[in-house]
Amino acid sequence: MDKEEIRKRLKEVESLPTLPPIVSKLNEMVADEDTTATKLGKIIEKDQVLTSKLLRMVNSSFFGFPQRISTVSNAIVLLGFNVIKTLIVTSSIFEVMQASDVGLFEHSLGCATAAGIIAKRLQIKNPEEVSTAGLIHDLGKIVLRSELPEEYEEIIKITNEKGLYIREVEHQRLGIGHGEIGGMLARQWNLPERLVIPIEYHHKPGSSPDFKDITAIVHFSDILIRALGFGNSGDPWVPSLDHKAWELIKFKKSDVKEVISELDEKLVELQDFTLEIKKDA
Repeated sequence: MDKEEIRKRLKEVESLPTLPPIVSKLNEMVADEDTTATKLGKIIEKDQVLTSKLLRMVNSSFFGFPQRISTVSNAIVLLGFNVIKTLIVTSSIFEVMQASDVGLFEHSLGCATAAGIIAKRLQIKNPEEVSTAGLIHDLGKIVLRSELPEEYEEIIKITNEKGLYIREVEHQRLGIGHGEIGGMLARQWNLPERLVIPIEYHHKPGSSPDFKDITAIVHFSDILIRALGFGNSGDPWVPSLDHKAWELIKFKKSDVKEVISELDEKLVELQDFTLEIKKDA
């Protein structure tokens, strides 16, 4: 199977839940400069299930807001249009992940939490958007598992038997990695490039054409969460840190210790969050 065949399969994504009809309306509204948080909130709140999912996600510990957020319009003000749109677009993906791969779901939540902590520490604009990039960075793995189940199973088998990284085996078997696959689908869904590029380049942040700071943070967060053993990304090993990403982050050892200390507390809260989801499943 080559890249073109995979691209074709992505355009025909059938086994993943379809995007909610509300997304097309949402896209129009986000593009309109006259759209307010209140107007957008009223549209989203027409879908009770989506509203419930969105508020639960917004109030989870990886965003870390000190106050409880009870309305969609407040969530939009705090998170911004891009983050809200992304959470809505990807909500169906997380249903698939929660049901089929809790370990990957926990890894993604952990990465989102770490990315948000680091983004705030580095005073990155819109740290919640960086959290969201961390949340969806492994989108390609979910697509592979859903659309190419036999190939994905074989990739995992070879990964574990030979002690390789998933992305290495993906390139050997498919000629493409999950980062690029996730980037393709994110573009197909019209997600902003500030989110697409970190998905596509999270394993090779030094090659990122833009948004290098966000990509470096997602890369570092991914490795940090693996090292802490929270969730399961599918790889038997923790990959090495890209030196260009480390140069961009400019952390000292003391910074890393403080990030891990803050992260440890939030990971305990996240475990409660994932336990709730398991009960609801």
